[in-house]
Amino acid sequence: MSFIKFAILATLGEVIGLRIKTGNYVQKGFGILPRAVVWGVLGITIKIAFDIFASGTPVFLENIGMANASTILSDELSARKVLVTFSISTALNIFYAPVLMTAHKITDIHIVNTGGSLKRFFGPLKVASILKQIDWDMHWNFILKRTIPFFWIPAHTITFLLPAEFRVLVAAVLGIALGVILALASIKKN
Repeated sequence: MSFIKFAILATLGEVIGLRIKTGNYVQKGFGILPRAVVWGVLGITIKIAFDIFASGTPVFLENIGMANASTILSDELSARKVLVTFSISTALNIFYAPVLMTAHKITDIHIVNTGGSLKRFFGPLKVASILKQIDWDMHWNFILKRTIPFFWIPAHTITFLLPAEFRVLVAAVLGIALGVILALASIKKN
């Protein structure tokens, strides 16, 4: 289900972002289907990361002295629950998000380099060449340095306050927000 949620919702975010940047929902070479495949696969990794960090971070908090951190996620809203969810979100976004965002950037460039073709998308992924094409100033100074602390950590703090069955869906909806944020940042840069 994570694959489907992200394939649809996060790709929709990219389509909305394209509309904001170009005035069109569809553009030659954009590659909606390859983007949906990428988002689907990323959705699976996001679900895995959510499970790992939602389980592991409370254990870490207990190891450093916060009693009962592992059971707090199922409790009513409290300052301690917000602290645990903030800790989960922070750990997730420091350790996992940069890798996810860089992998996503690599696949975005690969999609453009293959003309948006689903068939060509499954051809060789020339990572070394693609890494040279990344705008590292934008990637580091905006995507990583600004969106992680000012958007993703707060957004995922709220996400982890929700029951587990809603977290992936909310994260996929946040993919729509990501598409809009990136489009606006691209417009501002240009």
